[in-house]
Amino acid sequence: MTEDAPVLELHGRAMRHSVVVVSLIGDDQWDAPTPCADWTIRDLLTHMTTENRGFAAAALGETTSRDAWTDRPFSDDPRRDYAMSADEVVTAFADPAPEFWLPNINETFRFPATQAIGFHLLDYVVHTWDVAASLGRTVALEDDLVAAAQEIADRDVPDGERRRRPGAGFQPPVKVSGEATPLAHLLAFLGRDTSPPPRI
Repeated sequence: MTEDAPVLELHGRAMRHSVVVVSLIGDDQWDAPTPCADWTIRDLLTHMTTENRGFAAAALGETTSRDAWTDRPFSDDPRRDYAMSADEVVTAFADPAPEFWLPNINETFRFPATQAIGFHLLDYVVHTWDVAASLGRTVALEDDLVAAAQEIADRDVPDGERRRRPGAGFQPPVKVSGEATPLAHLLAFLGRDTSPPPRI
């Protein structure tokens, strides 16, 4: 995976940002709403933690068992559980299988490792913002990280009917000012409305 070192570095950085933002969740904020429809912060963190474990299993070569993709109860500290899952997926991505089985996306297709890592990078750039917005905070993501996520989104998440299905992770694009930041443009492209005040 030497040729993929840049995407691994970007991914690792995205995960570090996510761990920092998750660490800011207060004990009284688990039931707060998020930009993800009908999800509380606890629901969002459950999704993020499970996806980390699932992608880690895929990187290690799992091709049949859905166990890693099954939500588990948190311990007494969900923030610590999340940080452990983030470390797990970063470690697994360092030497991944050439193809990933991602049953949450497609039961039968195997995704090239670089593309699958890109999926995960994009998700966690967006989910890091989701958590921060839910807490009424901002998050400062580097320009090259946002640019990489935008490139992945443009290539792998085109606007179309898939985004209009019930429960779709990304919604149709929303309008955003031409003066908006690159992160705001990315979020708007993926259906996140950044214009209202953060909900806490």
